[in-house]
Amino acid sequence: MKYSSKLSDAVHLLAFIDIQRQEADTLPADMPLALTSKAIAFSLHTNPSFVRQIMMKLKNAGLLISEQGTANPYLGKPAEDITLLDIYKAVEGDKPLLHLDKNINQECTVGVNIQLILQDYYDQVQQAAEAKLRTITLAMIIADYYKRVPAHSLPDYEIQIHGIPPTTSSTVRF
Repeated sequence: MKYSSKLSDAVHLLAFIDIQRQEADTLPADMPLALTSKAIAFSLHTNPSFVRQIMMKLKNAGLLISEQGTANPYLGKPAEDITLLDIYKAVEGDKPLLHLDKNINQECTVGVNIQLILQDYYDQVQQAAEAKLRTITLAMIIADYYKRVPAHSLPDYEIQIHGIPPTTSSTVRF
């Protein structure tokens, strides 16, 4: 069974962008912030193409603003106004959290009825999960991040963008 990690990847991406923008004030003036899909992919431990796919879904939902060809994405609305449900709907659409086995013997009354009964419970779980996701904002997640990693105490390693030495390149701190 394959599980989707799009929600956690999208939250990571949005938080990364917002945190990097907050930390940009600590960068030297000759190191402008470069939030390329390559830099974001490095943090997500994935490929830039996947990052661009997630960014497009977030952009279509109004949660992210970015222009093709620029390395300057930013949140589409304040982090306080972005809920986990907003992000989930942006990247997963109306896909439910729990799924029934559709490959059952239609001649078995137990199989058919168990699936119908489970669907009722799954619907209740979906409603409860969505209600909880509505109460958790991106701002809360970022605040919890800063409780774990105090502002301006990020590790002292940076990645080079486009292979240019760090003193003259655009840099993203991790």
